[in-house]
Amino acid sequence: MKNAFKCLILGMVCMVVFSCKEDSKPKETAKEGSLISDPVSYVNPFLGTAPLTDSEFIGYTPPKDWRVWAGLVFPGSSVPNAMVQLSPITEYHTGAGYEYEDTEILGFTHTNKGHWNLCNVPILPVSGDVKEPFQSKFSHDREAASPAYYEVFLSDYNVKVRLTSTLRCGIHEYTYENKTGRKVLFDLGRANNRVNAWDIKKTGQRELEGVQDMGRDKIYFFVRLDHDIVGLDVDKKEKAGGHALVHISDDDEGSITLKIGLSFVSSANAKENLEAEVGNKTFDEIHKKGVDEWMKLLSRIKIKGGTEKEKGLFYSSLYRSFLWPALRSDVNGQFTDEAGKTQTKKFQYYTLPSLWDTYRNKVVLLGMLRPKLTGDVIQSMINRGEIKGFMPTFFHGDHAASFVASSYLKGINNFGVQKAYELLLNNAYKEGGTRPYISEYIKKGYISDPDIKNPNVETKAKAGVSKTLEYAHDDYSLSLLAEKLGDTAHYEDLMKRSKNYKNVFDLKSHFMRGRLENGDWISPFDPQYPYYEYMYREANAWQVSFYVPHDMSGLVKLYGGKDKFEEKLDSLFSLPWNPNHIARNISSFIGQYCVGNQPDHEAPFSYYFVDKPEKSQKVIDTILHGFYGVGKDGLALPGMDDAGEMSAWYVFSASGLYPLSPADNDFLVTLPIFEDVQWDMPNGKQVNIRTDGNSRNLKSIQVDGKKSDGYFVPYALFKDGGNIDVQTK
Repeated sequence: MKNAFKCLILGMVCMVVFSCKEDSKPKETAKEGSLISDPVSYVNPFLGTAPLTDSEFIGYTPPKDWRVWAGLVFPGSSVPNAMVQLSPITEYHTGAGYEYEDTEILGFTHTNKGHWNLCNVPILPVSGDVKEPFQSKFSHDREAASPAYYEVFLSDYNVKVRLTSTLRCGIHEYTYENKTGRKVLFDLGRANNRVNAWDIKKTGQRELEGVQDMGRDKIYFFVRLDHDIVGLDVDKKEKAGGHALVHISDDDEGSITLKIGLSFVSSANAKENLEAEVGNKTFDEIHKKGVDEWMKLLSRIKIKGGTEKEKGLFYSSLYRSFLWPALRSDVNGQFTDEAGKTQTKKFQYYTLPSLWDTYRNKVVLLGMLRPKLTGDVIQSMINRGEIKGFMPTFFHGDHAASFVASSYLKGINNFGVQKAYELLLNNAYKEGGTRPYISEYIKKGYISDPDIKNPNVETKAKAGVSKTLEYAHDDYSLSLLAEKLGDTAHYEDLMKRSKNYKNVFDLKSHFMRGRLENGDWISPFDPQYPYYEYMYREANAWQVSFYVPHDMSGLVKLYGGKDKFEEKLDSLFSLPWNPNHIARNISSFIGQYCVGNQPDHEAPFSYYFVDKPEKSQKVIDTILHGFYGVGKDGLALPGMDDAGEMSAWYVFSASGLYPLSPADNDFLVTLPIFEDVQWDMPNGKQVNIRTDGNSRNLKSIQVDGKKSDGYFVPYALFKDGGNIDVQTK
């Protein structure tokens, strides 16, 4: 039986690779060349903007007018982790607002992320006797993007647009073919969020200020142009909506430069941000500074070898990993806190880092390459937590525990660790906070789901299996922090709770399975059926049944040993997806394994725990070569980038490392797709990962010339510097 499964998975891997584009097939790693010295030139901000349209690749035929949630990224200008992310918008309420297949641009907005919010302060240059709807056709032939830069030609208004940005400011340059009738639209009644109110007023011959009120957030702006303003038409509608048109003087010819500062505190702060970061600097000076910032960050990881496509995917993914979380404090240190009050602090205040999406790998990468910023992000979370009494998280689970523990144990300490620990303990033990149903979890060791007749994908319940599994991992992470801080009682209790994953493992079916309040297994049970919130969060039973990253050896035992575990894994990657099972953000499959969503992103590495790293490598290589940069334009991702999670997965896996259990601060070693990967750490230390041989089967790992007994290397290697040599057989 085991051999049959082995043949099946090997055949499946070949089939998936064969079905992809020709230039997506695995290639021999190039041996010539040197380490990349210009990583910025390899970044393509359009990667992830294109749709998935191939039903065979998606795994099902999407319903009419459904766009599968793939990529959802923006191609516009940003510097790393900036407040301003200045990008074109082609359709509101569509993730990042830009969809590659669209043909009209509605404006250029100044905040972004890719989760159906933000896209604030839309501005669009227009001309002539313009009327609603305000929009212009454009062509990809006259569009370009690179880090800290975007340009496009608006054919309806005959305007060439160039955009660049700083941390808190955007710079627009408009070159009108018609030198008369030039106007700039401020489409302030629109954003991806609902706009409650807005305002704009002229404050000088060439200056404007205003606000866009989203209810929870108010985004203030201050604008300075290099041409005179000769009119301001304000057209407000009932219940928000509306727009303003700024008329530009015909007296001064040449391109129009519009400089805009943003603030989440006040227009005065927005002006101060603009004066501090832009002032009298030209568009090209600001652009060069942005490129230099990206060059410094992206050069932290240098690669040698690989195909041109692999280099492009690598640096585009590394770039995409450092756009979120986003800055929210001003140059004077002020920010608006969770309670709506203005605070002034010495640390920089950031948005939440989308932890359910990113705790697995993206924030690990953040901590490695931007440790000081990581401490500020955690201090920002503490600031929010002090208001409500609980450490915040994002969407599901309590993965601030993993993030904080991993960061502190790395040596990142520019945040209040004792306060963070206190808030995380509140999460882990008190109702009413970050962990729903925590009392049931503590009492029973699992979270139940109700008995619902004929549940479907959209059924809303507790997602009890996913919560139990994630809380168990969070408990483990928090126990490591407790141990480090000398809290033995909580260390022991949380470590014991970290085994709660066993309470949702059905020994008969060998699946993580939902339980009723009385302890019975939920029945009937279809392990292939996906749910958004019933038993599982955006997954089916197959996709969560290998998620115990902190105790994989214990999970192997539950399955009945290595042979049984390997058999089950073979089935995960070979049992075909049922095309009748349709969920918008669960797409792109290898068997039952979902490449396009994060709940099972650890599964490809699971073969390591039955001493079959070569089987893991086949799956990893299939994903790296066949699921990134796909589609007719080579610009699609297999699922949502989710604030950089999909991108960071590529960065780590292509580098030959993976942080399977983030709080443990060690890395599973896989085979890089490059000949040499050099990490230049912020502390000045260097780590080199080199491969010896052309095979994709791992033979041995040497760390600083000594053979490793296992498959992991410690994070200490990145603190102290060293060499990882990977031999293949």
